Order: sequence, then C-alpha cells, then structure tokens
Amino acid sequence: QVQLVESGGGLVQAGGSLRLSCAASGGIFSSNAMGWYRQAPGKQRELVASFTSDGSTNYADSVKGRFTISRDNAKNTLYLQMNSLKPGDTAVYYCNAPRLNLSSGRYYTAEYDYWGQGTQVTVSS
Repeated sequence: QVQLVESGGGLVQAGGSLRLSCAASGGIFSSNAMGWYRQAPGKQRELVASFTSDGSTNYADSVKGRFTISRDNAKNTLYLQMNSLKPGDTAVYYCNAPRLNLSSGRYYTAEYDYWGQGTQVTVSS
C-alpha cells in the first residue's frame, strides 16, 4: 500500500522560505516520477514542480527560480524548497506519484495516481 505523507507547511511572511517534505512508502521506486501540486481556495489544483522518470525536472512558470524540487532516494523522500515566497503561493500543497504498472513499465492514467493528504502553506504580506 503506497503512502505519501507531506510535512513542512506553515505560516511564513512574504520573502521567507519553507521546505516541504514528502515521505513515500509501500512501493515508490527511485525512478518513479513524482511531483508537487498545489490548490488555492477557489482554484484548480496545479502542478508546481515534478521529476520525470528520467530525472528531468519541470516547474510552473510562476515558481521558476524560487522553488527547487529534489529527492533523497535513500530516504524515499521528496522535497520542495520554496524561497522568496509570495502571498500568491498560499495553497494546500500535495505530493503526487503516478501509479506504475510493473508488468508494462508504463504509468496508469492520472485517476490512479497516488496523493498525499496535503500540507497548508500560508504566506502573509
């Protein structure tokens, strides 16, 4: 049973920093694609940053240069370092991992993704 558990959210002033962590257990492989999403009140969930299976990274334009995604495979943990935070970054942040079909080596479609419970990030002005 795959579990993703986020931590590290909180209240911070604009310009401050936070580091989010996502501890993965139950079968997430080091080569598994993983990412961070966020959802602000009244808005759709959006991709913030992600790793592809080959280790490449992707970032939303709004966070490029401020956020850094990283992973420690020995600890099965995904991180999101967030610097120069803005009030517009206020949201619930979710850890995500696509579900891998071990037989085919391909990912299932998005409705089968694994999600964490989310961690609140609030940036005050």
